[in-house]
Amino acid sequence: MNPPKPIIVDDLFPPVLSALLELLSGLSSDDWNRPTCCPGWTVKDIAAHLLGGEIGILSRKRDGHSFSGSPIMQWDKLVELINDLNKTWVTAASRLSPRVLTDLLKITGEQVCDYFKSLDAYAIGGPVDWASQEPAPVWLDLAREYTERWHHQQQIRDAVGKPGLKEPKFFAPLLDTFVRALPRTYREVEANEGTLVVLTMSGDSGGRWGVLREKGAWCLYVDPSLPSDAEVIIDQDAAWRLFTRGIGKDEALNKAKLIGDHSLGMKMFETVSVIA
Repeated sequence: MNPPKPIIVDDLFPPVLSALLELLSGLSSDDWNRPTCCPGWTVKDIAAHLLGGEIGILSRKRDGHSFSGSPIMQWDKLVELINDLNKTWVTAASRLSPRVLTDLLKITGEQVCDYFKSLDAYAIGGPVDWASQEPAPVWLDLAREYTERWHHQQQIRDAVGKPGLKEPKFFAPLLDTFVRALPRTYREVEANEGTLVVLTMSGDSGGRWGVLREKGAWCLYVDPSLPSDAEVIIDQDAAWRLFTRGIGKDEALNKAKLIGDHSLGMKMFETVSVIA
């Protein structure tokens, strides 16, 4: 049984940024106002959200500027804070024109790429909350930041009918990052020692992962060799949408196959790999 390897994505930020800027620069006025899968948010709102994220990274992490007080440990309170900040920022950014928004994304995005490149990927940083409340290696935090940029850009692409960055170079690290949420998903599930639940994502960027019950905890493995007690098989495109709440459990179930213990398999559909 092999544990998953680190996900190194620092070289992917510049091409993903370039793809975003090219996409936004080609949008019509109607495109900017198109609704997205994010309730109440247009294409312009998602672009503004991305800008807010870049400014936050530069201010909070690069420059050490803090404004939110003591760290929030409760998941519900953290989600509430993030939602409030997002709403406030997107409302304020409605004053920005699409051109100004795109120009600012270029300026901040390039600085963020440089900042990410300067970090020691193997140092220990803060927690990636949807994976664990424990301090995490910097590479996992960077991988989380990568998934934010990829999936929000894909939401824009879906809204305007443009193909996404679905090549394995871009898509596989995203999926590999999202499955790091599985131990948290199962953390309150009681099971016998050695119980194994497998997730298979079909497609050229997918793979096979499993969470194994060991010493009272759930541990993540790649390509598990032991017989599984439950397995979920789902297409890679449906999987990323499920994990980012782009589709609901019922729709995901229609695109998946469950084998073995039904209750163990169904828990997989509660996985959330974003703060939401």
